[in-house]
Formats: sequence, C-alpha cells, structure tokens
Amino acid sequence: MSFPDSPAKASLCCEETLENAPPTYAMYEALKDSCQNNATYFQPDDSENGQRLYQGFMTLIDHIDTVWPLVDHVRKVAPLYDFDAKSPGNGYRSFVSVVDSCVLHGLKLSRQVCSGRDALLFRKGYFVKEIESCGQLLASLGTCLHHLQTLLSWAPPGDLFPTEQHSPEELFSQADTINQYCFYGRCLGFQFTPSMRGILKGISICMAGFSEAYYSHGNLISSVWTGGQYLIDPEMRARRIVNISQSASVEFCKAFWFLAESEIMKRVPSLMSSTVAVNKLITIPPEPITVTTLDGKETTVPPPTDYVGLQGLNVRLISVNKRAGMTGEGGSSPPAEGVLFHCHGGGFVAQSSKSHETYLREWAAELDVPILSVDYSLAPQAPFPRALEEVFFAYCWMVGNFAQIGTTGKRIVFAGDSAGANLIAGCTLKILSAGLRPPEGLFMAYAPLLVSFIPSPARLLCLMDPLLPFGFMMRCLKAYASPSSTGKGKSDGRPNKEPTTVSNATTPLDSNGFLKVSPSQEGGSEGPSSFEEVSPSDLAELQAHKSGSERRQSSDTTISAASLQSEHTATGVTPTEDKSQQYVSEFLERYVLDSDTDSEGRRFPIIKPNKQTDSTRDLESEASSTLIGEPPLVDEQDTKDSKKRIKTRISEAATGIMGAMSSRFAYITGSNSINRPTQEELAVRTNLDALIARSPSDEFIFSVPRDPLLSPYWADEELLKRFPPVRILTVHLDPCLDDCVMFAKKLKKLGNEVGIDVLEGLPHGFLNFSLMAKEAHEGSKLCVKRIKQLLDLENDASSSNGEEQL
Repeated sequence: MSFPDSPAKASLCCEETLENAPPTYAMYEALKDSCQNNATYFQPDDSENGQRLYQGFMTLIDHIDTVWPLVDHVRKVAPLYDFDAKSPGNGYRSFVSVVDSCVLHGLKLSRQVCSGRDALLFRKGYFVKEIESCGQLLASLGTCLHHLQTLLSWAPPGDLFPTEQHSPEELFSQADTINQYCFYGRCLGFQFTPSMRGILKGISICMAGFSEAYYSHGNLISSVWTGGQYLIDPEMRARRIVNISQSASVEFCKAFWFLAESEIMKRVPSLMSSTVAVNKLITIPPEPITVTTLDGKETTVPPPTDYVGLQGLNVRLISVNKRAGMTGEGGSSPPAEGVLFHCHGGGFVAQSSKSHETYLREWAAELDVPILSVDYSLAPQAPFPRALEEVFFAYCWMVGNFAQIGTTGKRIVFAGDSAGANLIAGCTLKILSAGLRPPEGLFMAYAPLLVSFIPSPARLLCLMDPLLPFGFMMRCLKAYASPSSTGKGKSDGRPNKEPTTVSNATTPLDSNGFLKVSPSQEGGSEGPSSFEEVSPSDLAELQAHKSGSERRQSSDTTISAASLQSEHTATGVTPTEDKSQQYVSEFLERYVLDSDTDSEGRRFPIIKPNKQTDSTRDLESEASSTLIGEPPLVDEQDTKDSKKRIKTRISEAATGIMGAMSSRFAYITGSNSINRPTQEELAVRTNLDALIARSPSDEFIFSVPRDPLLSPYWADEELLKRFPPVRILTVHLDPCLDDCVMFAKKLKKLGNEVGIDVLEGLPHGFLNFSLMAKEAHEGSKLCVKRIKQLLDLENDASSSNGEEQL
C-alpha cells in the first residue's frame, strides 16, 4: 500500500475518509508491520549494530502503540476548534499532522531498511542512528500529546485558550519533560515541505556555528572548525541548538537575526526580486503632527518619547513607478489610488524594512501601489509601547503627506507579518480610539495577537520550531512586553544634543546600541530624505538606528578605530552597523581589508602588508584583474621575483581575508551592547557533553500586562466591532496559529468581515524565504491576492466608470 511522503497535510488529517486514499490508521498499521518485519530479520544478528536495529524497531512498535490512541482522540475533536469548515486549522490539527508526518517518516526509513538490508554495502551504522532518532521523536510527540489532553480538559470545545488561570508550569508538571534534542538532530524539518528542509537545516547549522563565534570572543579559526562539525554531526548540532535556546540571551537572538542585514543579504533582493523605481528612506522629524478627526476637529499627535527620547523615524518608500508628486523623484505617472502601510516582523527585537525587501519588492510590482514600511525602534532598548507609538506616528504623518509618497490615499491597507502584524492591529485600535480615519483593510500574516504564554496547543509547536525556538520566542516576548526593572527607564522626552563629530568618547548610543552618525545625502533614490530644513546637528540627533534600517552614507562619514573592537569603553560605544556594512562591501570587492579611518578621517592600516612604493600600489590597483589583487606579470621582471611577489600577495590576501572576517565577527558580537558571559557561563555553554535537559517551564518567570494595545485579542468589543475588513494568513506549524484563529473567531462573532488562510508545511516567517522555496513563493502570491481584495481598486474603478456612464 502506498502512502504520501512526509509531511502529512493538517487540513486533511482529521477527515474520516479520503477519496482514493487509504484510511489514516492504515499507515500506523503499515509502520508496525514493517518494523516487525525488520525486527524479526535483525534479531539473529549478533553484531552491535544488528542488535541496536532490532531494539530500535521494537521500541518504535511500543511507541506506536502508546501514541496511536492519544492522537486518535485529538484527531476526533480537532475539527471543533477550526475557524470554519472552509478554513480548517488550529493547534490540535497541527499536532495530529506532525505525528502523522513522523509516522510517514518512520515508515519511509523502515521500508528503506527492508529493501536494502541484504545489500553488500548496507549501512547499518547509518540506519541505527536514523531509527533510534525516529523512536526518540515519536516518544517526545507522545509526551506532547499528553499535554494536549490536559489542554483539552482546561477549555470548552471551540476555545483554544484556557478559560481559567493556568500556568505553563502547571501544564508541564502533568507529564514527563519533553526531549527537545530529537527535533533538531537527524529529524530536523521532517514536518515541513521538502523545499524548506534544506533551508531550515542550513539555518540551524549557521545558528550553531554562529554561536561558536559569538561565545568564543571572535576566535574565528576554532569557530569555523567547530561550525563545520555541525554539518556532519546532527546530534552535536541538536545539543548546541537546544543549549542556545535555553541559555542564549536576547542579544544573541538580535545578533543572529541581524545577519539578514549583512551587505550580502541586502544585495539579494535587488538581484533576484522585482525591480522597483523607488526604494528610499524618508526620515520623519520628531515634531508634533496635526491631524483631522472624522468629525472634522483638529488634534495634535506628539512624537514618541518613551525610553529612547525624541528621535527621527525612518520609513521606507517602495514603488514600482515614479509617480507625480513623489519627493525627489519627479515622475510622470499619476498618483496611485491606494497605498500599503507595512510593518516588518522580527520578534520586536530585530530586522528592518530592508531585510523584508525579499517580498516587498514583488508586492509593489504586483499591487502597483506605493508601499510605506516603518522602521520602528526595537526592544529591549525600546520596549512596549515605543514601537507602537512610532507606527501610529508614522501613520498620522502619512495621512498628511499622501502626495509625497505618490498616492491619493483613496484606499489605505495595513499589512504586517509576525511582530509587525501585532503592531498594525494595535495601531488600528489607537486610530479608532482617537477618532481618526481608519484603514480600509488589515492584512496580517502569522500574527502574535496574544502576547503572553497562555498555554495553547499551537504554542507547544515552538518546542520543535527551527526558526522560532522556545527560548527565542520567550526572550523576545519578555524583552518587548516585560522589560527588566534594571533596564533603561523612560526618557524625559528631551532629545540629547550632541555634536556632529563622531568620536568613541562622546557619541551616545541610540535605541539599538549603534553610534549616531551624521549622514550625507546621496543623489540616488536610496538615500534618506527629510521634508524640512534641518541643521547638521539636528541631523545627527535624528539619525538613530531603527530596527537595523539602512542609512546610506557618503564616503566621508567616519567612525573611530576603537569602536571596531569587540570590547568597548565604559561609555558603551559600539560601531555603526552601516559603516561595518561598508567595510564588508569593500571586502567583497577587494578581498582584502587593509585600512580603516578614524573619527577625523585619517586613514591607518589594520593589516600591515609588505611595504611597497606608492607607484607600485597604484599599478597593482589599476591593473589587477584577479580576486586577490595579484599584479600582472611583466616580461621585464625576473621570474623568481615574480613568483616571490605572487606568494607575498597571496599571503597578504589570506591575512586580509582572515582579518576582515575577524573584524566582521567582532562587529557582530559587539554591536548590540551584548553582555558578555562570565567564564563559568562560557564553560557551561561550550561544554555540550555536560548539557543537562531541563523543563522548558524554567523560562516562564515573568508576567505580561493585559493591555489590548499589546495583545489586541483583549481589545474592547466595541472597538473590535469597528475594525475594517481583516484577512489573516498563517501556517499550520506556526506557534501563533491559535492567536490568529481565536482572533478571527472573535471578529466573526462580532459580525466583522474576516477571512483566514492556513498554509501547509511552511514555517513561521516563510515570507522571508519567498525567493528560495516554491511553496513560500506561492504563499507570498496568496498574500498579494488578499491585499488586492482589501484594496478593492478594481471595483472602485468599475463603480466610478458606471457612474460616469450614467
């Protein structure tokens, strides 16, 4: 009997009968039969691997017998928790599909063993590890199913969140500790589509390897060597990732996710995605904005001041056409009827509009409307409500400046993914409360709408999520919603007046721990633009880094040499991300980074090459055509001298490469005000063999305020009734799935227009992989379709034409 390949489809896993498909229980029976067949074959085998295979298959049979009744019970009740019959999806369904996927994975392995066990080159050692890993995986899923039974008893049918107060500690005390290692080793990504598995495996290897560089204080050689081991040793990788999830701070999460802001990654959208005519940053000055309410009254919206004081706010304008009225563009195309107001994701602590260009460019081309994406401040330096205040402030600015962004503003649609979806929902609540013009529609992708770890089935998915591990999610939520009392307090709202000269002794930190710098305008459409005359000192004050947003700077912008070191002065000065990106760019072009500039523009060598005359250097610079800058060989020179010079240049190039990469790692590990671990902590984190499994409930030691602006699910029903049409897109394997389903149910109950799509086999944050995976790209196209429905420009145009004809 043939069965589909893993993963199993969550939308179909609870159907009693499927046309032209075997019943669900058949694959469990098939796995048991196949395991029994293999166990009987290997039982007489006296070799170590033969006996381990025998025990592995017998253990799989035991786990199947344990899991089968548990998953069947969940399978029967899961449809009661769907949004509707057309949009099946909830955390219970997701776990049923995960267990089914595990069974399909085990069946595939068992059949591979059965078909190849008689071969001369049959790899017993390989299959021993694979079968044992599959058994551990099924055992861990059995523990998760016990937790689901508890959750079912805590809530009435149809409710995914408990109706009474139940803590996560109480949930995890009901069953054995979950073994997370099996989810990040050999079976990593088994529940996702095949096109995503390689990507997720690569990211996991990078995460483990990056942690080596992060915690070894930039010891690049040992980090690369150990990082390579994670490629060939899945068990070692699993231990490291679980260790990172349980032990790493939010600063590590920020540093790792900010790799998406590297110069190489920033170039990917322009090379692979749709071409756009306008892609630039606009700086909104921190001044009060006057807006008109729906009843015709004028009100003043003050600039945000919480935590980091008055700062300029960056928004990125992306448009496929240069339209009339756009600031600094002078386009001839008429203004668009609609506009998309966007907020990026990143767990409230990382990423920017630039890192989300992978799909925003395509959206701009497909929608043919300008996109305005907000680079809000990031936690933990700027926790709630700073980001929300900035999004609201940016919206108020946009409403008064439609012409400058190339739109008439006839239709406004909000869009956001992950943390950005939470922010646009909160912003809509603020708009409705203030009596301002609301958007015509909201599009939210995999949105966390209840920012608190209230136990729910989908929340347990983070225990096996490669992109959003349990510890990462908890630390991001804590950094944004429940900052430490020892953290930065609220600012008095007065901007810090600083000189424009940048030095490592006087320059303060901005909201993300980067240096403030004074940018210069560039002629291209990538540069930031302001809508009023400001002095150079004002510019220095306004250019605080927001969410890793790119600020294009001219070549005369400099930073101090000391700021490139991984250990900083007592003032806490850290290097700017953008200058570091400039160094990386030069490294990519030259493959040797041999000089730097100090705060006054003076050049000095970082890597000391062999001394040569200026004329020789100029000749090499102009004539070189090789990657390492090797000078061309000329006939007049002696052959020995030429070979010696080649060897010298290769040596210099290698030294330059290592120096540049080490500088980059030093920047990464020092650019976000990272608190270095103590020697004892470092020893514990690097000693993987000494790692002890512990209950994930250890991370739940914080409380989150029940604020509707933080968790829109708690919003007043009268406000929710006034919500514009809402389209939600999420995935079955998203830890925030239950948030989306319950919020959609709440809106539907109140009579709002709401729709939800739940995609198969994709992870949280899949939009960032729309250029790499077919299914992710298909999901991005569905996003465009839903946004078009909210913009409703075609219907508006046809209605207008009909009125003109009448």
